[in-house]
Amino acid sequence: MPDPSPSLQDLPRPERDAASLCRDFRRYLTLTLGRDPWTHDDHSQYQALVLAVRDRLMIPWRQTARLRREHDSRQAYYLSMEFLMGRALRNALLNVDLEVPARDAMTELGLRLEDLAAEEPDAALGNGGLGRLAACFLDSCATQELPVVGYGIRYEYGAFRQRIEDGRQVEEPEHWLLRGNPWEVERPEIGQVVRFGGTTELRPGSNGRLQVCWSDTEDVFAVPYDTPVPGYRNGTVNTLRLWKARGTDKFSLAEFNAGDYAAAVTAKNRAENLSMVLYPSDESENGRELRLRQQYFLASASLKDVLRRWIRDHGTEFSSFAEKNVFQLNDTHPTVAIPELMRLLMDGQGLEWEAAWRITSSTMAYTNHTLLPEALERWPLTMFRRLLPRVTEIVEEIDARFKAQVAERFPGEPERVQRMSIIEPGTHPHVRMAHLGVVGSMSVNGVARLHTELLRDGLFRDFAALWPKRFNNKTNGVTPRRWLAACNPDASGLITESIGPGWVTDLTRLAELRPFADDPDFRARWREVKRGNKQRLVKMVRDLCGVQVSLDALFDVQVKRIHEYKRQLLNALHVIHLYDRIMRGEHDGADAPWTPRCVLLAGKAAPGYQMAKVIIELITAVARTVNGDPDVGERLKVAFLPNYRVSMMEILCPATDLSEQISLAGKEASGTGNMKLMMNGALTIGTLDGANIEILEAVGEEHFFRFGLTAQEVEALRPHHDPRARIAEDEDLARVVDLLRSGRFLPSGIAAPGPFGPILDQLTGGDPWMITADFRSYVDAQERAARAYQDADAWSRSSLLNTASSGGFSSDRTIAEYNRDIWRLERLPTPG
Repeated sequence: MPDPSPSLQDLPRPERDAASLCRDFRRYLTLTLGRDPWTHDDHSQYQALVLAVRDRLMIPWRQTARLRREHDSRQAYYLSMEFLMGRALRNALLNVDLEVPARDAMTELGLRLEDLAAEEPDAALGNGGLGRLAACFLDSCATQELPVVGYGIRYEYGAFRQRIEDGRQVEEPEHWLLRGNPWEVERPEIGQVVRFGGTTELRPGSNGRLQVCWSDTEDVFAVPYDTPVPGYRNGTVNTLRLWKARGTDKFSLAEFNAGDYAAAVTAKNRAENLSMVLYPSDESENGRELRLRQQYFLASASLKDVLRRWIRDHGTEFSSFAEKNVFQLNDTHPTVAIPELMRLLMDGQGLEWEAAWRITSSTMAYTNHTLLPEALERWPLTMFRRLLPRVTEIVEEIDARFKAQVAERFPGEPERVQRMSIIEPGTHPHVRMAHLGVVGSMSVNGVARLHTELLRDGLFRDFAALWPKRFNNKTNGVTPRRWLAACNPDASGLITESIGPGWVTDLTRLAELRPFADDPDFRARWREVKRGNKQRLVKMVRDLCGVQVSLDALFDVQVKRIHEYKRQLLNALHVIHLYDRIMRGEHDGADAPWTPRCVLLAGKAAPGYQMAKVIIELITAVARTVNGDPDVGERLKVAFLPNYRVSMMEILCPATDLSEQISLAGKEASGTGNMKLMMNGALTIGTLDGANIEILEAVGEEHFFRFGLTAQEVEALRPHHDPRARIAEDEDLARVVDLLRSGRFLPSGIAAPGPFGPILDQLTGGDPWMITADFRSYVDAQERAARAYQDADAWSRSSLLNTASSGGFSSDRTIAEYNRDIWRLERLPTPG
């Protein structure tokens, strides 16, 4: 039978000019979307434009896949529970060089490209830096022409939409797929079945040997949805493959006919819950179980898909599998892929343990993103066994063999064996997923130099003693395409005019800007670009929060997930300190003129994280008091921007003057917001934590406001830390605490300390995040920043030097290091 699909050579390549885009836009709007002048709307017009642009990606997308299959190239697979992609249209237009014709085409039709781009919902596939990093990595892999496929979950609702009501976070469903996603291509014909529950038993196999049979399972069908990821103007289009969960049987017809409609669809609903919400709350047993089911769903479906392609191209010979494949596990969430690959190779392909382990431990690579114990997942062994009985047997065997290896290497040290075991002993044993990731991988990396040192010397010290060469550092980076070229077009245009366009794919070229920092005319142009970016941000703050901000103010920004270790509370206490100074008339001193300041914070608190929610409530209460006090005026404004997301950061990034990176030293693995803001010319106020250290080294002390204890000083002080004494010794801090106690920031009718009691208890009690210890140093650094901002020309010079020094923080550099040290992929340019 002839193949009805045309060859790539036979397909007409869509023209790239404005007239062709205009024609295709009209065709899609009318014939595909069924719109006419009376029924079309902005969103349908956005969809028509996306379909026209996607047409121009399809042939290079197919060419990229065909090239890799023909070359039988080594491939990498990036497994991540999050891919925070943001909006795709503007990024795609930039990468495939269609921005000018697309704008011209929309102008011809009486439309604005910016309006249509704003119709795109942020793809709600992540929650923070972990997912945004994964998105940057995919962009860099495609730009560097590396054969890498991203695997994730197609969450129907993502995390949640954050609304602020009476100062409190309210979570609402974020149905980003409500009107479809024109970028994706559904591929049900290559879906995979993922199994849960059931029982295992030994049965004779076809080869006469006993084989494990996993039966009576609850099955879920994983349907892949593919999204193109274009490289920067190189013809390469990689793939992000996301899995949607569906029931294998839609419903029980017998129960439906009997009138029990709810029971008829129970199995379908239970299956589809798997891809409904990113990170369900783990406050309940059901929530914790659903998280584990999601992680296994991702790992099993992705590995089965890779094996499907291997068998298609190579048959059932797996001797060269490890030479051709590598899996990068993005944090502990997908480390269940290690025993799952063992299961698929042994039970599905008949390999012996030693052969399967040799392949698995040679293809898996684990990235650790956190030092926080609560983020290093531990699953109750009883739950693990109930959901994944066969996988549990394999984990137990891996653990037994590993403990024997440790006992042989370190005889007479049973405590070490217990510390390192994958299954944590005790009355209620747990599976330690981080330990599984280290044991089953050929590479373990941290994401900043300090973080990797703390992994080697602390968290994974025992493992580093056993396998010192397994550990390496890969400092994070961000893509300059989205985070400078696309989100800050005026600055990127000025940079290109000055040093040429090569910086977009080689960010180290930004160092060529350094001489321009000494050019007064260039500094003036740089200031004007920043002022234009601030105007966009001022409008967003007014629209979202009803707060009017002066363009002349110091824009002081902290945007990230709300967590105690990130210390948004320290920022809030400094705002209270500034407010107290204004109320006491300190702004009137002629010798020290006041620096007007706009403090902006944004971020989501996990639904079950009560202290994080209280911190949001404090920030909004302080903002209400400060902004409503006529005596404060333009001197100080505060706003908490609701529903932080990628598209919001694209407005915040170019407009920020001062980047708040104030986590407790030794707790932030790396950070990427610090890199985005630095790249756009913000100066950093920060501790020596995560990648802040490397940012400081790159730009120099003069252009960075450093404060606080080091990681080593934190640990040395902790046993002796007395927060009450710190408060008593510091008059400013004591006044801040007294204002919190007084109820100044509470609505009338609520007795002090109201909802802020837990904050006061923590500050005056154990103070685990060392806020009272770092307060004075932070206030002093903020005062240095305020004084520096008063010299606009000198600030512009520092801003320029921050951008010029940001070349080392490109995700292109990070990916090149992953490839050099771990993946070892061949770069394959796509012809044409």
